[in-house]
Parts: sequence; C-alpha cells; structure tokens
Amino acid sequence: MNRNLIKNISAKNISRGWPGKLFLNQDFTLKNLKNQLYSQYFNIIHLANHAEFKPGKPENSYIQLWDTQLHLDEIQEINWNNPTAKLLVLSACKTAVGDRDVELGFAGLALQAGVQSVLASLWYVNDIGTLVLMSEFYEKLKTAATKAETIRKTQIKMIQGDVYLTREKLKFSRGEIPLPQS
Repeated sequence: MNRNLIKNISAKNISRGWPGKLFLNQDFTLKNLKNQLYSQYFNIIHLANHAEFKPGKPENSYIQLWDTQLHLDEIQEINWNNPTAKLLVLSACKTAVGDRDVELGFAGLALQAGVQSVLASLWYVNDIGTLVLMSEFYEKLKTAATKAETIRKTQIKMIQGDVYLTREKLKFSRGEIPLPQS
C-alpha cells in the first residue's frame, strides 16, 4: 500500500460532522497543545502521531510532537482535566502498553491525570489501517451507546471487509471518499 495515500485524504473529509481543531506538523508542538488545553475545552482529544514505549525508566518512552517528545513521565503534567476531557485517543503504536517499572503506560497515566476515558493501542499499528479504523470509529461514535461497543463494532466491520482503504477510495459507513490518482 502506498504511504502517500494518507496525504491524499483530507482531514476535513474524515472529521465531517465533528467540531474541533486540527494541528499538523509545525503546529503540533507541546507549547501549542498545552495552550489549547488551557484556553478551551475539548470533549475529545486525538493524538495521531508516532509514539514509542520502551521498557524501563518512564523517560525512555515518548509521544513524538513536532518540536519535542512528550515523555511518559510528563503525561500527568498536561492539563487534561480542566474541565475533564471525555475521551483521549492515542492512536499511535503501543500507547496502552506498560511494564513492571511503568505499569500504566500512556493510557493509564492519562486516566490518572484526569481524562475520563482513553482509547490506545497494545501493539504496533499501521498508519493506513489506523486511518480506516479511526474514520469508522468516529462515524459510529456519533450514535453509539458506549465507546467500547463502538470500537468493537468498528473492528468487526474491518474484519468483515465492510470498512477498507484502496488506492481509489476510503470506504466506511458514511459511504466512500474518492482518492485522487496522485
């Protein structure tokens, strides 16, 4: 699968129906994240970036931002709960993983810091597969009874082949988003 597919899909198409702000590349800094969380309330915070969980000391593990790394031991310094974010999505690799030194991992520490619920990954994830999964998840979340049921149903739809991405289109519940040939 061509990794350039991600660049061809407009974030506006994916987030249709969800209010919010999008911060990409040089706008996705630790300072900007902290400022945004301090100055306004977000129901859902989604960090779609690279992360690395490394066993041992908390400062070994990080979430990559544009300008720096947010280390595991810094998660609780973020103002996630003023007021409390209802959902933090960490769609990067191994963000739910912990070890005997850091049992909770990124997701657990975010919960301790005040986030109501966290969606995170236990394994390495593929960018394109995650894009498809999250597109369907957010579409279903609008009318879902619970977040857990939403992710379960989304995973089943992917397994059954009802949600997928090809070179020509992204197909999910809302329909299809055609992709440019480039």
